[in-house]
Amino acid sequence: MSEDNSISLVNLGKLSKPANTLIEKVSCAIGGVFEPWQIKRVAKAEAEASLIKAESEIKITDLHRRAMHRFVEEEAKRQENMEEITKKSIPHLDETSNPENMEDDWITNFFDKSRIVSDEEMQTIWANVLAGEANTPGSFSRRTVNLLSDLDKSDAELFQTLCKFGWSIGNFTPLIFDSQAPIYNDLGINFSTLSHLDSLGLIQFNSLSGFNRQGLPDKFTLAYCGLPLVLEMKNGQNQLSIGQVLLSQAGLELAQVVRVPGVDEFYDYVKDQWKSHLPSEENI
Repeated sequence: MSEDNSISLVNLGKLSKPANTLIEKVSCAIGGVFEPWQIKRVAKAEAEASLIKAESEIKITDLHRRAMHRFVEEEAKRQENMEEITKKSIPHLDETSNPENMEDDWITNFFDKSRIVSDEEMQTIWANVLAGEANTPGSFSRRTVNLLSDLDKSDAELFQTLCKFGWSIGNFTPLIFDSQAPIYNDLGINFSTLSHLDSLGLIQFNSLSGFNRQGLPDKFTLAYCGLPLVLEMKNGQNQLSIGQVLLSQAGLELAQVVRVPGVDEFYDYVKDQWKSHLPSEENI
């Protein structure tokens, strides 16, 4: 039997205290799968031991043997997925992070949903969620984790594209003023894809009347990719159109871990949409 030379979490070298705490917390919550004295992956070793014991007690058919080996390989792959997600989360831990405060039930559910994820890009999203929860326990609900598990890679990519249009308006808010406008359509954001994101539970999409932010101060500052924009509410109309899309609670939570660049010319596009609210010296 060949030696298992795969890279384990236990071989990562000297880790920060938050990283060590996270690994210990994960190990405790899901049954010690990262304990350093285990040379082989737990699932594989236990399954092989069970097979050897069974062969000594009963006659095993080739069908049984194939089923057992399939189980061994599947569990080994799931183990690898869990370790990869955990390793990818470590660089995103804050120095002040205290993973000890994470709930065991949350961790168990997280890995129950994420252990089948082998795509590297999707693992990165899961890792960001794990790090975000470790940094601030309670940031990601179980419902959001379960929703993420239902997303295809194309769904995740579509949501990330939507987030390219996000502004800081108190909450993170993608500004979609016209789902037929080329600035959105050129990147695949249109009526159909927005309706799809709505059906997934990531957004609310209202193409008819759109949404407004009300009760705003007379003068305030918004931002797009760190670029500020000052607006004024005039004639006592302290409300602002924010387009046709609102993020759901799950969408707001997942948007925290999305890291995408902005869209060229979108700042000026939005500025034109809000030109009636620009201070007099800018409203040329």
